[in-house]
Amino acid sequence: MVVEIGRNKRAERAYAFDDVSIVPSRRTRGDDEVSLTWRIDAGTFAFPLLAAPMDSVMSPQTAILLGRLGGLGVLNLEGLWTRYEDPEPLLETIAAEPDAAVATRTMQEIYAEPIKPELIGARIAEIRAAGVVAAGALSPQNTQAYAKAVVDSGVDFFVIRGTTVSAEHVSRTAEPLNLKQFIYDLDVPVIVGGCATYQAALHLMRTGAAGVLVGFGGGAADTTRSVLGVAVPMASATSDVAAARRDYLDESGGRYVHVIADGSVGRSGDIAKAIACGADAVMVGSPLAKAEEAPGRGFHWGPEAWHETLPRGERAHYGTVGTLEQILLGPSTVADGTMNLVGGLRKAMATTGYSDVKEFQRVEVVLG
Repeated sequence: MVVEIGRNKRAERAYAFDDVSIVPSRRTRGDDEVSLTWRIDAGTFAFPLLAAPMDSVMSPQTAILLGRLGGLGVLNLEGLWTRYEDPEPLLETIAAEPDAAVATRTMQEIYAEPIKPELIGARIAEIRAAGVVAAGALSPQNTQAYAKAVVDSGVDFFVIRGTTVSAEHVSRTAEPLNLKQFIYDLDVPVIVGGCATYQAALHLMRTGAAGVLVGFGGGAADTTRSVLGVAVPMASATSDVAAARRDYLDESGGRYVHVIADGSVGRSGDIAKAIACGADAVMVGSPLAKAEEAPGRGFHWGPEAWHETLPRGERAHYGTVGTLEQILLGPSTVADGTMNLVGGLRKAMATTGYSDVKEFQRVEVVLG
């Protein structure tokens, strides 16, 4: 729906996950009749959840733990684990600073340390040695510089994640990443994003990506909307990108690109709504930052928080509510949907009568 904003501007009305609800069908199922299995490229996972590549959420050890539980942990390859041999004292420093502004300056100083290619290889090797799928993320700006180190490490999934990623970046000062050529030359499946519109998603799918991230990430620790004015409500964004997936499937003669909702999925109900709007999987950050094993020690921040000139994130304090296993698989000790994320999704599908994720994408949703 297009609405008028004064006499000079028209805008499309868009909806967030809080604006929509899932409608039960005529059938219900037992929880044990629901399969949450997610398959992308050669990877098979027990449930369709990825951990966001944030230093407060994923270390090599938490990526290993998540992999053993059945999900996919994505390590930030521009983070502390690829800048320092031992980042533990620095994580303690970030968590110990009481003043938010000082904490931001402290992070800017800490993250000024150069990325070390040899540490990229060492961290991915550590994850692979544990027998789980290894995924690592770079920003578009650093992809060309460190791609060889990532590929040589034997990574299973290469994630290119930024505030917004396009297939047509224009720059007069630096050679832009030719995303299509880059992906074509790789033997590793690539997941790329974020994007939030039909056209941007379609262009990213045409690059050969295995998956596209919807949204701008960051979520509760992100201030992109207040700093840049950039945001798209996630229910509408996910639905639009799912439409691009459908049309690209026809255009390409059957090539399926996975849609991954990334941002504003802090509760199990949000995860269910994301899939109901067309997502194949979701990328979560803030719920996992509350885990006892999370490296942020009860704090959460994203890669935008340490930008050297224009921070677009903040260090948020969540504390801890349970182990990573409890947050993902239960049992829950709270009733707000922030624990037992997988159980909440399973119950939503059982309650509405759907047996797998692809079927659940067809569930009816209503406004309100």
